[in-house]
Amino acid sequence: MPRLHLSSNVDLHYVVDDYTDPWTTPETVMLLHGNNESGQAWYGWVPHLARHYRVVRPDMRGFGQSTPMPRDYPWTLDAVVDDYVALMHHLGISRCHIVGAKIGGVIARVFAARRPEHVHSLTVVGSPPPVRLDIATVAERVLEIEELGIEHWARRSMGDRLGSDFPKAGVEWWIQYMARTAVSTEAGFAGTINFSDITEDILKIKCPMLVLTTEGSGLGSVAQMQAWQQQVAHSELVALPGDSFHVAATAPDQCALATLEFLKRHPF
Repeated sequence: MPRLHLSSNVDLHYVVDDYTDPWTTPETVMLLHGNNESGQAWYGWVPHLARHYRVVRPDMRGFGQSTPMPRDYPWTLDAVVDDYVALMHHLGISRCHIVGAKIGGVIARVFAARRPEHVHSLTVVGSPPPVRLDIATVAERVLEIEELGIEHWARRSMGDRLGSDFPKAGVEWWIQYMARTAVSTEAGFAGTINFSDITEDILKIKCPMLVLTTEGSGLGSVAQMQAWQQQVAHSELVALPGDSFHVAATAPDQCALATLEFLKRHPF
């Protein structure tokens, strides 16, 4: 099981998928998952990307098979980005393409803005605007997690996340998958990282950027997404049909193929 020891009591789990020709030196794509997920969330993307790129799928600290975080862990965006930079150094990667979904897209934008020497291109998938429209619910969200648990929250919110057309069996799978997260991790994360304001970071992004959303996303309208996307030079936005906001999960093939086409236009 590939693990990076970040400290004496924190391990970062990761998976590397590489089905490129063995005589080539492929570029690397790092996939950053969303809240209450893990690198497993990218199951629909790997077959498309890994034939052309070395794909790295870390589990963010606290999530998946990485070490759970205590309730009082002092979460910061910089600390999360530093974990991913440490993984790059561990794998001998100096620069890569970053793809982030949901809150992973927030972290990915911060990554590109604050550590530009490591990011060649950026793809943001089903991710909120720089300022969350529902930020007033932070305290209620943390209380719900602590009192009722992650499964309750996931079941209540899954309709907006996966939209009206996702199969019922898939909805239940995602509920149970997200519910595996430790409550101590999610309570601290939801009260800090999950509602970050990254407005100032947007103007610092200089690499090529692709934004993928849906026409009916509950995270923001297409116009609201364009408002921040157009602040980044060399950026483009694709709005797919549908009403889910987790388009990386509900339309993995379309998203992965759009990302692959974007990456091919922006090689190292």
